[in-house]
Amino acid sequence: MTLTTGQLRDTLATVLDLVEREGNFDYRLIGTAADLLRGVPLQPSDVDFLVRTRAEIDTFGRALAAFRCLTPPTWLDCGGQYYAAYEVDGVEVDASTVEAPTESGFIEARGSGPWTHFREIEVGERSIKAAAPELRLATELSRDRQDRANLIAHWLHDHGHDATLLANALDAYGIAADTRAPVMTIIAG
Repeated sequence: MTLTTGQLRDTLATVLDLVEREGNFDYRLIGTAADLLRGVPLQPSDVDFLVRTRAEIDTFGRALAAFRCLTPPTWLDCGGQYYAAYEVDGVEVDASTVEAPTESGFIEARGSGPWTHFREIEVGERSIKAAAPELRLATELSRDRQDRANLIAHWLHDHGHDATLLANALDAYGIAADTRAPVMTIIAG
């Protein structure tokens, strides 16, 4: 299923209303859903939340217990994360911790990066905390997803960006100059 902006907004409202009633849930929206919410024309198939603690994953699980459970709260050795996934009105919604250490503060889903570098996106009466688009761009380049990176770069060109943050994120992922060049050209316009 490919999410529309309306479906994403509805899903976020449902999930966050339920989770916030259940307990503490300090999160960052990451991945392509964060891009779509900003207005980047990507087509996410799920909604990914990053949280700080395993207790917040358990809160997430309790809050969404009435929905179809795809993966109950569980430790995933392969990813170094505590993870849960549910289907909410036909949309896959995931939450995870990422507990693999990093020295960098400029990675989208590890270390201090998403907690320090984020933007709030107004959705109705709620403000959604999403990882900074500069971190998203670096993630997509690190995964060799040039098409997605180009779309994010166009968005950054149109809406502005933090050049230092972007450079630090690209450095943190070790993105080579020849890989950076096409998106930097787009951003520069």
